[in-house]
Amino acid sequence: MNHHDKPLTLLGDLTAADFLANYWQQKPLLIRGAMPDFISPIEADELAGLACEPGVEARLVEEEGPDGPWQVSHGPFDEATFERLPENNWSLLVQAVDHYVPAVAALMDEFDFLPRWRLDDVMISYAPPGGNVGAHIDQYDVFLLQASGHRRWQLGGKLTEDAPIIQGIDLRILKEFTVEPDSDWVLDPGDMLYLPPGWAHHGVSQSDDCMTISIGFRAPSADEAITSYADYLGEQLPASQRYSDAGMAPAEQVGELDDDAVERMRQLIMSTLDNPTQVAQWFGRVMTQPKYVDQVVPLETPLTEAALVAQLQEGEPLYHMPGSRFAWRHDASGTTLFVDGDGHACSTELAKRLADTKPLYTEDLELDGAAALITQLVNTGSLGFMSDEGEDDEEY
Repeated sequence: MNHHDKPLTLLGDLTAADFLANYWQQKPLLIRGAMPDFISPIEADELAGLACEPGVEARLVEEEGPDGPWQVSHGPFDEATFERLPENNWSLLVQAVDHYVPAVAALMDEFDFLPRWRLDDVMISYAPPGGNVGAHIDQYDVFLLQASGHRRWQLGGKLTEDAPIIQGIDLRILKEFTVEPDSDWVLDPGDMLYLPPGWAHHGVSQSDDCMTISIGFRAPSADEAITSYADYLGEQLPASQRYSDAGMAPAEQVGELDDDAVERMRQLIMSTLDNPTQVAQWFGRVMTQPKYVDQVVPLETPLTEAALVAQLQEGEPLYHMPGSRFAWRHDASGTTLFVDGDGHACSTELAKRLADTKPLYTEDLELDGAAALITQLVNTGSLGFMSDEGEDDEEY
């Protein structure tokens, strides 16, 4: 039996196949006890501490801020900020907590029925009673897992992107929000709500320890995709490949852009763009672009292959670095391992092994070409020995 055919507690006893066929990208799903006896992998004060760190993307939303309603401030914050906050009606949101807290990153493994490259990051929000960010819509899929305390969620149905929003504030809050029938729930720890893109929702903290974990997904918009793919292709096209009109008929009207000319241009564009191998190469690169480019840091002194092999043989495992993204593809042109926006040709076996998030040990060097590619990925900062981090260890 394929493990995607067995009912999952995480999905309210639906199988992954059922969930994907009937809910994913289509309609919300409330799952009571998705993670039974759930204990939050992070405390509220740790989250606040993280929001004070440079480089961490954090926002504070105050419904009645010192400078006006729905005030949004951006981190890093200091302790004085938290000390001045009222007892109610504010929210702290911290992005990509999975990059800093391994126990949060481990939550992503629960969603292994979705391709890893489709996941974006894990955001965690903390709010005292009444804390919320207004009713809004997101353009991506999200699983909202209650980590501690209680949050009341209300849903308002699927809206178009041009639904009117409140002007003059730094948040996209809906001007009008009508709760749909049977779409008003209080979530307890371990409960989870799945929302597809474009679904209006409003979540309000009901307790002083309300923490909600948002597992969000990445989907490029058509506009991002077209410009990004065109740029990628453009770097590889020769200047000699251009509009041509050999064999055309004499011009009937001077200055007219006739149908034949437009069609020739359309054909040039379409035939250039319609290249499945190039689309795949671009897609793998774009879906593995790090969320924060400065987080994947190359080694100042590159390791030699011999030094890498020696270190692995001492029994020290290699890990995917936090914030690093891997995917792989096999097609007629061969196998490519995509890592942090780059493509590496290698064997299918090696690509599958490296894209698996399990730590790498000496025996993995037996795969064809492994030592060279692994050395390269350590030097670019995508893989690393955890003991080298030093400065990160004392933080947490």
